Amino acid sequence: MAGRLREALGVYVQAMRYPRGTENQRAALWLEHSRRPGWKGVAALELDRAFGPEAPPADADLRRGRLLGVAYGYRGAPDHWWQQQVLAGLRQAGLPEAQIAALMTNYFELTELHVEPGAQGRGLGEALVRRLVQGRTEANVLLSTPEIDGEDNRAWRLYRRLGFGDVIRGYRFAGDPRPFAILGRSLPL
Repeated sequence: MAGRLREALGVYVQAMRYPRGTENQRAALWLEHSRRPGWKGVAALELDRAFGPEAPPADADLRRGRLLGVAYGYRGAPDHWWQQQVLAGLRQAGLPEAQIAALMTNYFELTELHVEPGAQGRGLGEALVRRLVQGRTEANVLLSTPEIDGEDNRAWRLYRRLGFGDVIRGYRFAGDPRPFAILGRSLPL
């Protein structure tokens, strides 16, 4: 992550249509996330030539490849801001504590998933999610995504296609005026 952080944040800013400079505010947070227990990150690269299973790309090829997509996450924990926010939302929604505990005790937080706009629609997002959660031992995977009218964007279609269901809808995180959905599903994918 540290070696390709600027590129990864560039994809993030483009995919989310954030103003330039947003990446500077997120860099330290992304690096801090990469040190959390259970962290895993994956990337989609465009390489100069094709490789097969008998001759995988060398490290030099991977360092030169253009970053098209990035995803990462980690094991959820009670001291994480996101978990505290989601717990508050689940309690506000009136879920029983036993159901909350079952959902929030053993989960993988899919923290970031972004594909460069020009590379979207080619299956990279799905490949990133599948690779990211492959082999995870947590019971569930959870994520948050901005609400979109009619769930009409590629991210929502991807999450639904992969079997993510509603956990909370219309939730407002502290410090962000937009409504978000918390989505989840059991693992393995």
